[in-house]
Amino acid sequence: MSVNIKNAEEIEKMRVAGRLAAEVLEMIEPFIKVGVTTEELDQICHKHITEVQGAIPAPLNYHGFPKSICTSINHIVCHGIPATEDEVYNGFVKPAILKNGDIINLDITVIKDGYHGDTSKMFLVGDVSPMDKRLCLIAQESLYIAMKKVKPGIKLGEIGTAIQKYIKGATPKCSIVRDYCGHGIGSQFHEEPQVVHYKNNDRTMLKAGMTFTIEPMINAGKFGCLQDDNDGWTVYTGDGKNTAQWEHTILVTETGCEVLTLRAEETIPRHMNNK
Repeated sequence: MSVNIKNAEEIEKMRVAGRLAAEVLEMIEPFIKVGVTTEELDQICHKHITEVQGAIPAPLNYHGFPKSICTSINHIVCHGIPATEDEVYNGFVKPAILKNGDIINLDITVIKDGYHGDTSKMFLVGDVSPMDKRLCLIAQESLYIAMKKVKPGIKLGEIGTAIQKYIKGATPKCSIVRDYCGHGIGSQFHEEPQVVHYKNNDRTMLKAGMTFTIEPMINAGKFGCLQDDNDGWTVYTGDGKNTAQWEHTILVTETGCEVLTLRAEETIPRHMNNK
């Protein structure tokens, strides 16, 4: 495995790209409400990224993905494609129109000056059930716990092990998606290493200058997933139960990590001292 260690110039570009990705999530929040379509959200984000930020939406045409952001509602695990109308695939609803009680993940990746910033968060639509609110909070906390482990010298597998330990203690009913993982990021959208979110023995040693995403996907039921054969992208929970995901791009520093995609509403520090 060849992991790219970023130099000072690359790190600064990563900071810029990360900040822009975070700003998109901050900008879009007022538009997320009942009756809005995911296609409308995509158009708003695309315009902001290209016209306001002067950046590039990385998902657009990436391996054929047709939109600028991913919008994953309720039981959609990831890679939801923005659309104007709800559809049905193999008995699973593929929602596109936001409804009261929905939870939705928006996954944003921007390219600025050749470098990527990748982040996602959950949004609540109207009156969301206590169960789904808790699911979203647990998923977010699992990300924060994982980031608190990051520092030079630890083994990469410790990240996923920490997430699994937390999820097991927080709720015996939830599970961690195993089919999708975090990844290195920089001048390429997806680089080494792969960052698995469940207990594993990856002995890759973290070093200052590494940049990667942590993006745990937590299902309310079993961890199994089903990919939509029609569009080739949308991923559903196998049992139809809801799912939640949060994601940050982080930089390994000499004393811990820097959260490159930190948003204004978050209370965690940008520079995490994990020594």
